[in-house]
Amino acid sequence: MADPALVSWLCADQVFDGQTLRTGLAAEVTNGVVTAVAPAAALPPAVRRQILSGVLTPGFVDLQVNGGGDALLNNDPSVGAMQTIAAAHRRFGTVALLPTLITDAPDKLDRAAEAAIAARGLPGIIGLHIEGPHISRARHGTHALRHIRPLDQRTITQVCRLRDAGVAVMLTLAPEAVAPGQIAALAETGAVISIGHSDASAEVVKVALDEGARCFTHLFNAMSPMLNRSPGVTGAAINSHAHAGFICDGHHVADAMLALAIRARPLPDRMFLVSDAMSTVGGSDHFTLYGQELRLVDGRLVNAEGSLAGAHVTIAESLSRLIRVVGVEPQAALRMAVSVAADLMGAPALGQLIGRRVEDVLILDQNWMPRATGADLMAGAPAQPQLTAHTG
Repeated sequence: MADPALVSWLCADQVFDGQTLRTGLAAEVTNGVVTAVAPAAALPPAVRRQILSGVLTPGFVDLQVNGGGDALLNNDPSVGAMQTIAAAHRRFGTVALLPTLITDAPDKLDRAAEAAIAARGLPGIIGLHIEGPHISRARHGTHALRHIRPLDQRTITQVCRLRDAGVAVMLTLAPEAVAPGQIAALAETGAVISIGHSDASAEVVKVALDEGARCFTHLFNAMSPMLNRSPGVTGAAINSHAHAGFICDGHHVADAMLALAIRARPLPDRMFLVSDAMSTVGGSDHFTLYGQELRLVDGRLVNAEGSLAGAHVTIAESLSRLIRVVGVEPQAALRMAVSVAADLMGAPALGQLIGRRVEDVLILDQNWMPRATGADLMAGAPAQPQLTAHTG
């Protein structure tokens, strides 16, 4: 039985339980864990309660995080780097993420897989996203051309090794870089196969989906565009029943195009926010990738030629923009920041309020930005100022 002294209620203006956003609710916290949600008006007068201004929600889930806190997984594929990245993003409300390794030399994947296995169960780290190197040369984006190659046994072996160890895996690949049957074999392991960095036709994409691919990586970016007589990867993604991650920073995709795609999807709860963040989130304004310096200029990460080269944004900022600029209804937007990604990775508990530790719960302000965690408020700590990725 819980110690009555360790039971209290968080009474917020609105509560998002992972599925619905409602007013007039309170969350019961028992021994540091959210154990129930109930109407605030029905609580007995004697219970301990904390009156909150804002929205109570589970913390954010991000399935594509290259770096943070000056750590970049490609430069340091280690447990320590993963922990640094997770800690950096936790400051901005992301409590669960997939450290992401983009296209690189084969030994980098070996080391990242070893680190992901060793990191299993550590706070905030829920698996590994392998983005490339089995992608289209025509749609390589920031990925180094010299490391791009067709899907090979070395990657397949590492995916199987990760899955055998119980590590969640997302693998981004281009359908044109794999042989028939390879996607089906990988999907059978339980890995989430995501189509991205691809110049394929919609017809080729359909074959990949039929084989077991069930996601698209950063919709619109690094994929063949949707044209009047050629849907491309973009059109195939929007028309499909698959999940799709997207970057909402005002730089990678026009806000109007995101709004259009969200409205056009045939099924709800198939879109989710990703940051695709580099090491500058919670870190300094520059870093090195593939021996080239990338720098933050006016909120954009650019290379020496001034071209966009990675993302500098958090899920928190993305959620705020999604609601206030793109115009997505708050309940749907919160699902895109929390529960859709959790469900896709087979970890639905990450997307639910009940069962979460209070330090993994957020209070959002009127701009839908985090101002504190539940643990801060229960401990009597002052709410933090509104945080953005530009905070070092």
